[in-house]
Amino acid sequence: MNFLAHIFLSGEGDDLLKLGNFMGDTVRGKQYLNYPKEVQRGILLHRQIDTFTDAHPLFRQSKKRLVPFYGHYAGVITDVFYDYFLTKHWKNFSTEDLDGYIERFYTLIQEKKEVLNPQMQSIASYMMRDNWLKAYQSYSGLAQILYQMDKRTDFRSQMQYAITSLQAEESLFEEEFLPFFTQLQEFVDKKSDYQFLEAQNSKPEIQN
Repeated sequence: MNFLAHIFLSGEGDDLLKLGNFMGDTVRGKQYLNYPKEVQRGILLHRQIDTFTDAHPLFRQSKKRLVPFYGHYAGVITDVFYDYFLTKHWKNFSTEDLDGYIERFYTLIQEKKEVLNPQMQSIASYMMRDNWLKAYQSYSGLAQILYQMDKRTDFRSQMQYAITSLQAEESLFEEEFLPFFTQLQEFVDKKSDYQFLEAQNSKPEIQN
């Protein structure tokens, strides 16, 4: 999953867990042990979410549709598409206004920036400057995100053109996202603190 989903799935009431989940992709191996316990829990939660997602048949089905055009970048593109659908169906998953939620998270970053590693601090500064989380809500915003991602691959990935794939088959991607995300929420909700710390390398149960 991409940034918005990871942030949202962190829940409320634990800012350090949320920041750990947010920066999970930039923490390798046992580096997570260098952080406070609550941040560790967020990093391990991030890994569990990614493991669940990558193994889920609905996510794999969405990804498979993109592989012929974008190769091994198909999974990254699917992550971005799914954040778009999360914004589209936000009211199904949260009672809080999306724009207000995003601003509240940006405030959290500013107040606790020192928790993030240098790489994530840099990413967060660009995120807030260009308002990435809000950009997921529109085709134009997605197109800009995908262009910037393509640029980072020296335009080898062709990700900038992926918006056309979404427009052409949005209903199919959407039909896969909705039950998938509900199951992902259920998976996260039933995880205990102990399970996050002890089962980080276990294979999660996937519903068919």
